[in-house]
Amino acid sequence: MKMIAKRTERSLTLYLSGELDHHAAKDAMAEIDRNLDAALPLRTELELSQLTFMDSSGIAVVLRLYKRMQNLGGSLRLTHVPAQALRVLRTAGIDRIVTIEEGEKKS
Repeated sequence: MKMIAKRTERSLTLYLSGELDHHAAKDAMAEIDRNLDAALPLRTELELSQLTFMDSSGIAVVLRLYKRMQNLGGSLRLTHVPAQALRVLRTAGIDRIVTIEEGEKKS
């Protein structure tokens, strides 16, 4: 799994690519924490168009990010969520607490 972060003022966009599974989740959480601590964003977007696989460990990553954003008084949204990841997130009920925008990234 690879992550790229882009910051603008009080917004943070995190681009994830590859597989978000139990092997990658710990590193993903640490990288997310570093970026949140540096940016202290009010809005965070988790851009998932290049994510090839997500398992239940990805749910833990999203929930941790959601809780951190709540503590900062900010919001989280997931964008360009691939079908496989969307099924995992919906099965867990994440779509009831986090805004999810599914589908392919538009060029």
